[in-house]
Amino acid sequence: MASSKKNKPPQKASTPSFEEALDELESMVETMEAGQLPLEKLITHYERGAALIRHCESVLNDARKRLELITLTPPSPPAGDAEKDPTQAPPTASHDSNNDEIRLF
Repeated sequence: MASSKKNKPPQKASTPSFEEALDELESMVETMEAGQLPLEKLITHYERGAALIRHCESVLNDARKRLELITLTPPSPPAGDAEKDPTQAPPTASHDSNNDEIRLF
């Protein structure tokens, strides 16, 4: 049984979405595992598969970075609560003008 996916030409003109790349990879693996491809087509499929894997890894890395930014960014305070902003350092009890030390924590 021939699938229409297996006869589909590789998408080189536009960058596939993560899901499209994954579908194409799965289809290629099935075709390669069937053992019916001549050596030259097998190599071509392998090269395309490697490119799709790099693309998927890149998309996943970008998604991880975006999620890290979302989880590391403190929420904005509601309007009018600027003085209650938890990201601001609390005022110190005493201020020594001779103290040039910079405290980070």
